[in-house]
Parts: sequence; C-alpha cells; structure tokens
Amino acid sequence: MVPIHALWLPILLSAVIVFVASSIIHMMLPIHKSDYRKLPDEAKVLDTLRAVGVTSGREYRFPFCTQKEMKSPETIERFKRGPVGLLVIMPSGAPKMGKFLGQWFLYCVVVSIFTAYLTGRMRMPGTEYLEVFRIAGTVAFIGYSLAQLQNAIWRGETWGVTLKHVLDGLIYGLLTAGVFGWLWPR
Repeated sequence: MVPIHALWLPILLSAVIVFVASSIIHMMLPIHKSDYRKLPDEAKVLDTLRAVGVTSGREYRFPFCTQKEMKSPETIERFKRGPVGLLVIMPSGAPKMGKFLGQWFLYCVVVSIFTAYLTGRMRMPGTEYLEVFRIAGTVAFIGYSLAQLQNAIWRGETWGVTLKHVLDGLIYGLLTAGVFGWLWPR
C-alpha cells in the first residue's frame, strides 16, 4: 500500500498535464468545433426568452409536464409537434473563463486524488510501470469519462458529441496513468 501523501507529485503533475492537454484539445484542435450550433434567428429567440422571464441557474424542459400528465392526449400532441428539449440558462454577462478554468483544474486534482487513493490501496511501492498504469488509467478514465454518457441518455446530447467527450476522457486517463506509472514510489 502507498499512502496518498506519498503521491502528491503525481497528483499535481497529472492534473496540470490534463489541464494543458484539455486546453490544446478544445482550443487548438478542430475535434470540438462542430459540437454546438447557433440558434436560428438568435436575436429573436433571446428577446423572447428575456421577455418571458427565464432566469439564470435554471434548466427548463419543454414541453413541460408532470409524470401524471405524460400520457394525456394534449401532452402527447405537444411532444409530437415539438420541439422537445432542455434549455440551460447561465448567468448573463461574458463567460467567466477564469472561474470555469479554476473549477476544471480543481476537478482534475480531485480525479487525480481518487486515482492516487485507489491505485495506492491496490499497489505497493516498487510496482512495475504497466501495473500502475493499468490501475491509474482505469480509475482516471472512469473519473473523466463515464459520467459523460448520462448527457446522451438523459439530456439529449448527440452520441457523437458525447463520444468525443469520452475520447477526451480516455486521453486524460492515459496521461494520468503515464504520470502515475512514471512517478510511482520505488
């Protein structure tokens, strides 16, 4: 067993490497450029949303209904007519990228902490690189990827976009595994 405090360097270094890799993937590579589209007649849609009083920090499902109303003919017709969707309203103003990036980095640290904890409980000092890589990579992949599948299942995100995020998570998991294998206590 390796105590978690002995793994502080791979925890921090893997978080930094994943943070940098995610920046490269999302800002320099074209893989995510087609993930989202502009609303048709965006100005009119935004004016309408402001006029009806949608508020930030909310998720709106449409057409909205209770579970009891799901089978009513009126509700079924509203769903057939469409559109059907989920609308997430964020706070107005320019995106606070510093806050988002800070939260993302903290998330990377948390995934690395869980990776260190589980790998440290399962492997001893001196374990071979590939054994550490296998365990750490699996844990980090789970932390970065599996929850993404819920977006396609419950939120209507296309499977193509979801699978791109899972691929990102695989890359992050492999990078994390490499750092833990490299810096594993001897």
